[in-house]
Amino acid sequence: MKVPLILVIFLIPLVYGNVVHKKSFTNWEKIIEEVNSAQSTWKARRNFSPQISEEAIQKLLGATLDDFSNAPFKKFETKANIPKSFDARKVWKSCRSIGHIRDQGYCGSCWAVAAAEAVTDRYCIASGGKFKQHLSMEDLLSCCMECGKGCDGGSPLYAWYHIWRHGITSGGDYDSNDGCKPYSFAPCEHHMEGSRPQCDSFGDLPTPGCSFKCHNPSYARGYWSDHHRVTDFYVLNSTEKIQQEIMEHGPVEASFVVYEDFLAYKSGVYQHLIGEKKGGHAVKIIGWGEEGGTPYWLVVNSWNSDWGEKGTFRILRGRNECNIESFIVAGTPDISYL
Repeated sequence: MKVPLILVIFLIPLVYGNVVHKKSFTNWEKIIEEVNSAQSTWKARRNFSPQISEEAIQKLLGATLDDFSNAPFKKFETKANIPKSFDARKVWKSCRSIGHIRDQGYCGSCWAVAAAEAVTDRYCIASGGKFKQHLSMEDLLSCCMECGKGCDGGSPLYAWYHIWRHGITSGGDYDSNDGCKPYSFAPCEHHMEGSRPQCDSFGDLPTPGCSFKCHNPSYARGYWSDHHRVTDFYVLNSTEKIQQEIMEHGPVEASFVVYEDFLAYKSGVYQHLIGEKKGGHAVKIIGWGEEGGTPYWLVVNSWNSDWGEKGTFRILRGRNECNIESFIVAGTPDISYL
């Protein structure tokens, strides 16, 4: 599916009103107690200091929740038989990137991280496992001018538009020497305990400037010869279509509304129970399943591998929990040059 340029130029207005700013601190003890005493489908724990700032919370998030009404929707010619469970990590075992947990650091770059992750996985899958590079969340974060405000938030939909129109280069994790533009933000602790520096100890880090050259001096290819694109991009508007898309082509990028109780997630199938809205967050859906009769999406987060269920979480499926089924984006990798 080709996306008409005129449609893309006037695609959507960005919605920045989804972030709530407060000076008061969250009562984590109350949230944890209520969640764990509710006998719900998930468990909570203390992930953050009682004095975590609103700025630090916003650096965990960063996705604008866009109006998708004028975006290109994908049409399916046939309807697939949807299995009860699916895990892309097990289906495409040669694509190790699917289960790789990134760390966005002290930067609200989830919109870029999840997009780069999903496109990376789709390149590997479409190439039959031959494509092994990571695509650069750094390049997308710093050079997608139409996406929004970099580390202060951006649009997942415009991230895919940017990859379609301009492409992105390769690049792995912080200090990895992987690809042209590795990520420049160091991993940090997204909860109270751990060996890494606390995220908010870094202070206010600016979004990296866009440069048209590789940051990795040992990388053999030049910046412009290292670009990777999608031939189209589209949104999906039903649970079954999201499942079919993942089954046939790989993980998708999703955005959802984050409430205070999600920030206390420990394990299980998350559904919102208590707390105020904090903003939008972008993640990667890699599958689905059921636990105790509760259907869920299997999701890769970007807060490192010691958050949640080894860097992943599960969220209620089929009821548009926190609007997660309303903000799904994907696209077709251009592997013609491989």
